[in-house]
Amino acid sequence: MTDVVDSDELLRRMHRARACARQEERAWRVRSEQLRSTDPEGARDAAVRTLAYETVIMVLDEILTPGRHSEQG
Repeated sequence: MTDVVDSDELLRRMHRARACARQEERAWRVRSEQLRSTDPEGARDAAVRTLAYETVIMVLDEILTPGRHSEQG
């Protein structure tokens, strides 16, 4: 099934995706910190997932606000 969406709807979807990725990134960061002392392997897995969500956020940020990251870093 193919949906045809206008640019405004596409932007809304990308903003929702970025917000979701931020929530997931925070949740995995907290989980990594909680597991650090009791389950080092689980903490590493959670840290990798945190990095993955950080990457998704950076990509969506660059799409939604081009050039913002190059100015910061």
